[in-house]
Amino acid sequence: MEERGNISIHTENIFPIIKKFLYSDHEIFLRELVSNAVDATQKMKRLASVGEYKGELGELKVKVAVDKEARTITISDNGIGMTAEEIKKYINQIAFSGAAEFVERFKDSGEKDQIIGQFGLGFYSAFMVADRVEIITKSYQEGAEAAHWTCDGSTEFAIIPSQKEDRGTNVILNVAPDSDEFLEAARIRTILNKYCKFLPVPVEFEGEVINNPNPIWTKQPSELTDEDYKNFYKELYPFSEPPLFWIHLNVDYPFNLTGILYFPKIKNDFELQRNKIQLYSRQVFITDEVKDVVPEFLMLLHGIIDSPDIPLNVSRSFLQADSSVKKINTYITKKVADKLNENFKKDRAAFETIWNDINVFVKYGMLSDDKFYEKAKDFVLLQNTEGKYYTIEEYKALVQANQQNKNDQLVLLYTTDADKQHAFVEAARSRSYDVLQMDSLIDSHFIGLLEQKLEKVTLKRVDSETIDKLIERDETKESVLSDKEKEDLKAIYEQAISNQHMIVEVAPLSPDDAPVVITMPEFMRRMKDMSKTGGGGMMFMGDMPDTYNVTVNANHPLNQRVLNTGGDTKTAVARQAFDLALLSQNMLSGAALTTFVKRSFELMTKE
Repeated sequence: MEERGNISIHTENIFPIIKKFLYSDHEIFLRELVSNAVDATQKMKRLASVGEYKGELGELKVKVAVDKEARTITISDNGIGMTAEEIKKYINQIAFSGAAEFVERFKDSGEKDQIIGQFGLGFYSAFMVADRVEIITKSYQEGAEAAHWTCDGSTEFAIIPSQKEDRGTNVILNVAPDSDEFLEAARIRTILNKYCKFLPVPVEFEGEVINNPNPIWTKQPSELTDEDYKNFYKELYPFSEPPLFWIHLNVDYPFNLTGILYFPKIKNDFELQRNKIQLYSRQVFITDEVKDVVPEFLMLLHGIIDSPDIPLNVSRSFLQADSSVKKINTYITKKVADKLNENFKKDRAAFETIWNDINVFVKYGMLSDDKFYEKAKDFVLLQNTEGKYYTIEEYKALVQANQQNKNDQLVLLYTTDADKQHAFVEAARSRSYDVLQMDSLIDSHFIGLLEQKLEKVTLKRVDSETIDKLIERDETKESVLSDKEKEDLKAIYEQAISNQHMIVEVAPLSPDDAPVVITMPEFMRRMKDMSKTGGGGMMFMGDMPDTYNVTVNANHPLNQRVLNTGGDTKTAVARQAFDLALLSQNMLSGAALTTFVKRSFELMTKE
């Protein structure tokens, strides 16, 4: 006998509002309906396992079918099914009252992507693409009669008996004229691959099971080999290089969380590496925008996180405020730090071989998270220009005896380009100083962090001062020139250089040092380096003209010759010495380089 009725709610024309506000992306309907079918199937399996169902389970699976001519999409399962009374309870009352509450609360707000599970709206997402929805269902209960429910998007529904023989539910969507795209098999397959790839029940489409119901993150690490982890990574990211290593997450208190995080080889263009972690809830894909679930610096990792404590559809404001999400965030940070520390202690040599691939990630973490810094400071490595690796404490001990300045500060010297700054590196080595290699994208910021965290330690780039000023001692070098000669020499160089951004000084260096040394002060150089990588408030530095210090070596024989040479040759030799200093740092080009070459020949042929 047919039963007709009205769903008793106060809001009329609710479905157009649901269609407009429920989700910004209509394709979600398939995720919701397939997830419901999977849930019904799993409930059936549980009932059988506890002895509440004694019949044949059969092959438990969910089927999705598209009939383009009939304009239908059908989602079928052989789960627990429903009686007519259960349809009225779960579809007409509970789910629909949730829909009404949703509309009342959010129809006038900008918060479109609210939490679906909170309102039981999964089923009603069908009306985003269908103008009529049918349910043909039969309960697992003995003697239950099959029922056929129909609703056309108004508040009216009809239920009639059905001839369905088998246990389970078919949800039939009669697709609306504005949703033709969902009648294309390729479109449906794409959606299933996106959201249902790892659902825990087989999902069949066009005669083929399209999902992996037992992904490796649902298994115990003891069951898995390295090859299993690598193959799964290839399944997730078919065009990526193999990962360096991975972490298997598995915790059930104070929240539920499973997953696998992979450490990829991080390139310097690490901005392009983001959005590679996928968030799941009970093996249902939610999003790959995990910024609030995963700490900012861990966004460089790849992999999957699965937690039932994160609802199926979440808003940004919900994620930021949710206590479970915050706990998950903290847990993941700790787990990653512990794994890195474990690898470092277990096999330091192997850790050193991958350091150049992970150092950007570790340093980024130390910069952005104090708790991570506290753990990472024991395994972060500093590499010197000889290719040797040291922990922070090991390196401090290495240079303690020879690199302390007159203020009892430990001076750590570094280069950002060992080839370009070769002369300065060699000058440092000639004093038995050690030089660190700091050439990654993030090092300009990391240097500042080290100075902030380490007591009585400062870092200086090798070309920021002359060698004697890099590590200042309580000692005075004697000059072979008188004060008057030094003033004259300075005036000659200023005239020869004729550039207000080149600040000339005459200083007594070693006779073995270069006649002219060009340096940029550490502060100026550091600000410019940080501006290149978006250092807060430093962007204006990129537009400022470069200012250099030009140190003329009072004790070099060439400069004594400059003083003693007459006429225009004096200026020409001074300019030649300055240009050679520029050339040694790849700072001479264009017309200046052409003039330098021409002048070189003239000086060589002059008697």
